[in-house]
Amino acid sequence: MKNSKFNPMCNWVLKNTVLFLVLLMVSCGGMQSNSQTSSTTSPTIEQSNELLLTGAENTKAYLSLLKGKKVGIITNPSGILFASNAENDTLSNGKIITVHQFYQRDETGGFQKYSKSIVDFLLESNINVQKIFAPEHGFRGTADAGEHIVDGKDTKTGLPIISLYGNNKKPKPEQLAGIDIMVFDLQDVGARFYTYISSLHYIMEACAENHIPLLVLDRPNPNGGIVDGPVLEKENTSFVGMHTIPVLHGMTIGEYAQMINGEKWLKDGKQCELTVIPCLNYKRDMEYSLPVRPSPNLPNDQSINLYASLCFFEGTNVSVGRGTDLQFQIYGSPFLKNMPFRFTPQPNLGAKEPMHKGQLCYGEDLSMVKKVSRLELKWLLKAYANTEDKTKFFNDFFTKLAGTKILRQQIEAGLTEEAIRASWKKGLEAFKKIRQPYLLY
Repeated sequence: MKNSKFNPMCNWVLKNTVLFLVLLMVSCGGMQSNSQTSSTTSPTIEQSNELLLTGAENTKAYLSLLKGKKVGIITNPSGILFASNAENDTLSNGKIITVHQFYQRDETGGFQKYSKSIVDFLLESNINVQKIFAPEHGFRGTADAGEHIVDGKDTKTGLPIISLYGNNKKPKPEQLAGIDIMVFDLQDVGARFYTYISSLHYIMEACAENHIPLLVLDRPNPNGGIVDGPVLEKENTSFVGMHTIPVLHGMTIGEYAQMINGEKWLKDGKQCELTVIPCLNYKRDMEYSLPVRPSPNLPNDQSINLYASLCFFEGTNVSVGRGTDLQFQIYGSPFLKNMPFRFTPQPNLGAKEPMHKGQLCYGEDLSMVKKVSRLELKWLLKAYANTEDKTKFFNDFFTKLAGTKILRQQIEAGLTEEAIRASWKKGLEAFKKIRQPYLLY
């Protein structure tokens, strides 16, 4: 055997077999070790114009714009991603998007899809994030609507957190000192009085004044392209309505940023250096279910769909279910005693002092009603018709939410819903013409 002509081949096979076995054992050991020290991996899938990616997940379009720069970011728990895209290969049959989805091992040893905070993802990608700016409800998203939020430090990353609510809605020059570029990643719901678009306005204004570029990571509008409701009158401008738009604007937050810039709605007509990172494979009319609640009192798709229609109650003596598990899916008050549904608000997440706390409320359960495709006034009109004392129904906040004094006057005068809706037509048609050039999808 020693002098066989096959001896070199045997030696080669033997050596490589041993090498293969060693590598196999190391690999298996590595897998066991990873299950102890690292619970994540990123399986790769290929989709051909099918998988919807948010702007945050469209990483190929923006990571290079952040490399080597000091970054500030405004975000909260809605700023998450489940995947990131890699190279786009142009093939004869079109474009193939290679996507890395985020998975972690579960208790059975299998893989489960999970999300990453945009802040965590940027840090993992070696992006130099300097500060986190937090909108209403705070960075972790647990504060009540309108609750004062203080500055602090994120316990996970150690990054400083600057509150953009209360008296500090717009970042001050000293808070932006040293920042090369700002990133905006918040999930909007398409309603004028949802204050994330107001925070967007002030961020854009601060960026324009301090000559800092702004990157907006776009996200789908869960209420799609619905454009409806009274158009705000300038004299009723407030943080729950900063621009002359209808209640439902039918735009993504990236499109809305382009409109703010293009229409020169910032102070003194300034414009910021704006880049919108678009969603991929998104169509305005597609169903889109949010993976996490965008704020504490919008817990599910039903509440998000009904939000614009029920939020008018926040300007009345009627509860929208804050202090229950059916926020923005029920309404009621102690003054609607001839209505069938009953509930008692109690303090909970996002509602430390809910309206009518501890009082029995009478109203209506809308948690199972069919999805609405317009701004519905019928529940507001029904509550007004059934309240015990109509002189105590409205409060001053109602005009800010409506954006006009006319809606209250119409309700008090007994106009029908269709008559009220007809009065919006001219304003809606004018807005749609303004909106059109800024649409991306």
